[in-house]
Amino acid sequence: MGEIAPLVRRPVLTSAEELYREIGIRSFGKGVFHKAPTTGLEIGDKRVFAVEPGDLLFNIVFAWEGATAVASQAERGMIGSHRFLTCVTDKSKADARFLNYWFTQAEGRDQLLRASPGGAGRNRTLGVEKLAAIHVPLPPLDEQRRIVERIEELAAKVAEARGLRVVSAEGMDALTTSAAARILEALTKTAPRLALGSLVTVRGGGTPSKDAPHFWGGDIPWITPKDMKRRVLADAVDHITEIASKESPAKLIAPGAVLVVVRGMILAHTFPAALLHAPATINQDMKALIPDARILPEYLCAVLWAWNPRVLGLVDRSGHDTRKLNTDKLLSFEIPVPSILVQERVIAELDALQAKVDAVKALQTEAATELDAMLPAILDKAFKGEL
Repeated sequence: MGEIAPLVRRPVLTSAEELYREIGIRSFGKGVFHKAPTTGLEIGDKRVFAVEPGDLLFNIVFAWEGATAVASQAERGMIGSHRFLTCVTDKSKADARFLNYWFTQAEGRDQLLRASPGGAGRNRTLGVEKLAAIHVPLPPLDEQRRIVERIEELAAKVAEARGLRVVSAEGMDALTTSAAARILEALTKTAPRLALGSLVTVRGGGTPSKDAPHFWGGDIPWITPKDMKRRVLADAVDHITEIASKESPAKLIAPGAVLVVVRGMILAHTFPAALLHAPATINQDMKALIPDARILPEYLCAVLWAWNPRVLGLVDRSGHDTRKLNTDKLLSFEIPVPSILVQERVIAELDALQAKVDAVKALQTEAATELDAMLPAILDKAFKGEL
């Protein structure tokens, strides 16, 4: 490496009022990322160095797990701390992209591991002299470029497949919602429309005092908007004690309620609703809707998701650009309420569709795992001469 891509340092003297962008490097060959702009004053006495397009970059702390990259035009004018090595490739002998790919596959990572002494775990630091001493198998320059082009051609196909999988997953998520919306549109022609306020009892929530340690760390879920990522909930990130549920505003809510978010920036684009499947408490940014005998909670939850755009139209923008759904507006919102028998048929139809969607998602998860394994396999074949 010392012969074909020696270390080149370009010290930068920072100015207190100037803005600078530092780079970072992700592990496992996942490339460069850009940190937020910072002033020279904030950088202080830290040693920083200029990065130039074409540099072969190493994060000395995590190089052993593939934290390497080639700087692109996007990194022109950026800087890196002393933890980032900039090696300049002799273009008559080596292609920086070839070297980078070699260091991100098994043999190259093993060489970086050997050159990174340290203790157990991830506390390993790449030695500059040890990096320079690493021997790289180097075919002729034309062959290096052929290998790089083939790797990048296949990597682009993997990235395209991964992107299509994401789009497909998003389409799957929208499928049940759109199906429910079509069903509701049909029901509006035959079923009476009733205001939510005539169908549900509303319960609020609160936050137990943070100054009371005995309120926290119990077994009772304390649900907040950050938990509202699923349409069925039985647990939460945070938990409170039984005494907190009795002595604080966070009172226990029985299963069967439909939980909704009524305050927060999430209401800028989504009105989350979830069916509660276990006793829990909620915070003050949420409400629990407890349906009466005329409406099934599963049906109510499906309606709120299907008519998300309509509910979002009721959301107000309050101070500091936060979003709030006034309880009176929510309770005046009208929905079609057919007989319980029809509601059960609607739920059964949506459940059947959801089961198919879940089956497709399971296949997509398998495909994602295979895609993640594909690029390492491509690199392995490339450097065994099998590509």
